[in-house]
Amino acid sequence: MDSGPLRKILDLERQRDYTDSAVFGGLDRFLRNWSDQAVASAVGPRLLKRFRQLFNTSYAVMTREQRRQWVNDVLDFLDNVESKDSVTRLPVASPSAPPSGKKVSPKAKKPPAPAGGHVLDSPITVVRGISTSLTGKFGKMGVKTVRDLLYFFPHRHLDYSQLKFISQLAEGEEQTIVANVWQAHESMLGGRRGTEAIVGDETGNIRVVWFNQPYLARKLATNTRIMLSGRVSLFKGRHVFQSPEWETVESQDFVHTARMVPVYPLTQGLRPRQVRKLMKEFVDRWVGQVTDFLPPELRNRLDLLELTTAISQAHYPEDEATKDKARIRLAFDELFLLQLGVISKKRDWQESRPGSPFDIKRPVVAEFIKSLPFTLTAAQDRVLTEILADLEESRPMCRLLQGEVGSGKTVVATAALVIAAANGYQGAFMAPTEILAEQHFVTVCELLSGVGQEEGEGYLKSYSGLSSRPLRVALLIGDINQARKRELQQQIQEGDIDIAIGTHALVQKGVEFHRLGLAVVDEQHRFGVEQRSALREKGFNPHMLVMTATPIPRTLALTLYGDLDLSVIDELPPGRQAVKTKWLKPQQRESAYVFVRRQVAEGRQTFVICPLIEESEAVVAQAAVVEYERLSQEVFPDLKLGLLHGRLSAGDKDGVMERFRSGELDILVSTPVIEVGIDVPNATVMLVESADRFGLSQLHQFRGRVGRGQAQSYCMLLAENPSEVGRERLDIIENVQDGFQLAEEDLKLRGPGEFFGTRQSGLPDLRMAKLSDVALLEMARSEAINFFQIDPGLKKPEHHLLAQEMARVWAGAAEWS
Repeated sequence: MDSGPLRKILDLERQRDYTDSAVFGGLDRFLRNWSDQAVASAVGPRLLKRFRQLFNTSYAVMTREQRRQWVNDVLDFLDNVESKDSVTRLPVASPSAPPSGKKVSPKAKKPPAPAGGHVLDSPITVVRGISTSLTGKFGKMGVKTVRDLLYFFPHRHLDYSQLKFISQLAEGEEQTIVANVWQAHESMLGGRRGTEAIVGDETGNIRVVWFNQPYLARKLATNTRIMLSGRVSLFKGRHVFQSPEWETVESQDFVHTARMVPVYPLTQGLRPRQVRKLMKEFVDRWVGQVTDFLPPELRNRLDLLELTTAISQAHYPEDEATKDKARIRLAFDELFLLQLGVISKKRDWQESRPGSPFDIKRPVVAEFIKSLPFTLTAAQDRVLTEILADLEESRPMCRLLQGEVGSGKTVVATAALVIAAANGYQGAFMAPTEILAEQHFVTVCELLSGVGQEEGEGYLKSYSGLSSRPLRVALLIGDINQARKRELQQQIQEGDIDIAIGTHALVQKGVEFHRLGLAVVDEQHRFGVEQRSALREKGFNPHMLVMTATPIPRTLALTLYGDLDLSVIDELPPGRQAVKTKWLKPQQRESAYVFVRRQVAEGRQTFVICPLIEESEAVVAQAAVVEYERLSQEVFPDLKLGLLHGRLSAGDKDGVMERFRSGELDILVSTPVIEVGIDVPNATVMLVESADRFGLSQLHQFRGRVGRGQAQSYCMLLAENPSEVGRERLDIIENVQDGFQLAEEDLKLRGPGEFFGTRQSGLPDLRMAKLSDVALLEMARSEAINFFQIDPGLKKPEHHLLAQEMARVWAGAAEWS
């Protein structure tokens, strides 16, 4: 029984709390027209008797409670009739006018979509309605297959589900009305042809205009009953609907109005209405081809929607609550598959080849810690305990060590390297640049200098006092002459060097270790699976400690680095001064320069950061090259300035940095290459140009470049005309010193893609998951860990579909870490 319009009217009556206002002229008038036709087709005395009981009554005289009961009874009756197919398909009267007698043809049944799961990987040209031209347009948005199109979700929905009378319309809100078209005609609107109409319901009339759509005047015949959804504006004191979505009430399935209406991403040549209509027909026809890969036990236990329902509801949800349930299911899928992938990599790293368990020689650790000129913080103690526990295991350690600049990560790493040496293993300490490698060499040597006598010079030093033979530390970088480099490589290969410090080249070309047991890697996002594979190829499966000074929120760390256990040094050493931070207005620029000059006069140094290398009309930001010339010629002609940017050769960069570190330069003008790791204790001022163009985490990294010495340090942020989000960022950085708190705020303001500046290669797409979904992420991780305990290879029959989906999702993704 085609009861669609009656059901819609009864649903509207429910929404309006049974006030007999769903239909112009009252429900009784509509029911007389409808029941006169329907009763002729009722089959069987029992159904006919029940039909007459329900419809030979007056809705207008009922109480509200009686109306509620009657509506429920009628809907139950319709369900019963349709399930038994006891009533033939009937012509349906318009809600606002007597029946015309014109027969309404039943909708043609849609042909089923082609069968078989493989069809989801077919090009979208197999979808009815998608031409070659449309294929190219969807292709620009990354939609190439049927599966891509099913997962081409709207970026938001307009809630047109709340119906109102014309008299209830409010300016600026998204609203829906049911109205009769009184007149519609072509009109000149803003100098261009469009359509103007007057529509009305029992509470009043309203003007409707559609810009650039003159053809609508022919479609909107007088007395047509339509749904209108959109925003209402005020024009000359009267409400006007401007270019609303519309459909006739006779529509069997509302697409553009009277529901949660999807807003899809578009590209040139695609129109919203066109894409909505196409997607509705496509999803209805094809979603049945999707196989739910989540085991039913897991889905039921977590109360998740079935996959086909979730996809349908993500496109065209029944209501806000169902939309949320759909997003949760689809977001869980993404995070669960992501966690299964990273945990699988961790398992492969740890279990495919046994590691080397260390004997934690407590006296050696105690002697090293006792020799330090400071006491470890509670956070350093805690993290060192976690690392030593990992080193005792036969499975190789995979740990990410997070800590603010200056929190003391290097001390903890050095303690681990000392234990490796005490066990007869070598340690490799790798940094992303030669400047940082050299810096680590100096730091490690300083930390070891208290344990006993230091011998050697330049790139090779040895320290007695920790074990029966001296501990030997070497630096291997490009600056070393070839003969000396070959000599050091030979000593590493023969096992004479205990700790080798360098760049990632240490594990790649030309360097062979005798017995590598621990690899320490600085700045995780610059070191990936390729380097790990290189270690494997050399025949080693060392313990791995990865360090980063970038404060990464826990949710992001678990998502991006889920194959690493997490340790956090969340405490700075005592006496470390906070860097005083000030957001300066443009008119305060001169006073900033006066302050810089005063600091230089006191023997201090200054960083100046600019976001771009060359001028760009599109982005109003100071270019480092231009700024360097301006500062050195006009502002500080008597001071010594240096310039550092990404287009300099590695040798030139190192040369500039060395001159700054040695105190030869007063001011270093730089692009953001300065962000990671540079340690110049004498630098006390960080001046950031166009500070509103950077994220909070980046600004915090810049700020961490100063405050490394004893003197009070300062961070000054200049912004010409920041946006609202830019102002919010600058307010936060001015008042918050805690890097992790800033990282959380940054994630909220910018999202994960922008958080890192560049997209993490190989990370499966997150279309629905948000990294603010902490509970969902933790649940996905917990379930993934559980799966690997129960069925490590996903070999059980009930996990077959999940294993297939894992292979599909991760097959195209470059390995990342």
